[in-house]
Amino acid sequence: MATHRHYYQPSAMPINVPSKAPAPAGLYPVSRVHGSPPDLSDSSTVAGSRTSGGLTFSSASGDYDSSSAGYSGVDVVDVLNGRMQDAYDPIPLDKGIARQAQTSGRMNAKQQELLELQALAQRRLKGVRSNFNEGLRVARETKRDLEWTQKRVSALKSKAERAHPDDYRRAAQKYAYDDRY
Repeated sequence: MATHRHYYQPSAMPINVPSKAPAPAGLYPVSRVHGSPPDLSDSSTVAGSRTSGGLTFSSASGDYDSSSAGYSGVDVVDVLNGRMQDAYDPIPLDKGIARQAQTSGRMNAKQQELLELQALAQRRLKGVRSNFNEGLRVARETKRDLEWTQKRVSALKSKAERAHPDDYRRAAQKYAYDDRY
């Protein structure tokens, strides 16, 4: 024997139940009842029939007698449909989901922007390091060149001073040169 299981699947849309559709032949007619359906307790059930608030429900006929309580003029389907719609209002949920989707989209966009900026910063840092290393190399070369030039000028100066002492002394007095640099 095969067992069939039915699972409840919630819907995003409220259920629309037709309020005054004609009942097909062979089905029980929908009665009009004044007010809400009566509350039944377990103690009111007696051998196939239940009584509550002046109403008698019988399992044999599948019908109930509404004349004794004076219930008339209300469609049960309308009452149940109204209660269903009052019990669940999808608008706040939909607004919340829309707000969450917008926030998630903004966060994803900011995350993507952050990743792009991080990649740009990495490329710039790599370029700055390269430029810095190149600057250090050029500074070392310049320092070496200046030291070599200073040694060469000092050697030429001492050679000129030894070879032409009188002319060197007059030139040194005429053109004062600070040797500290």
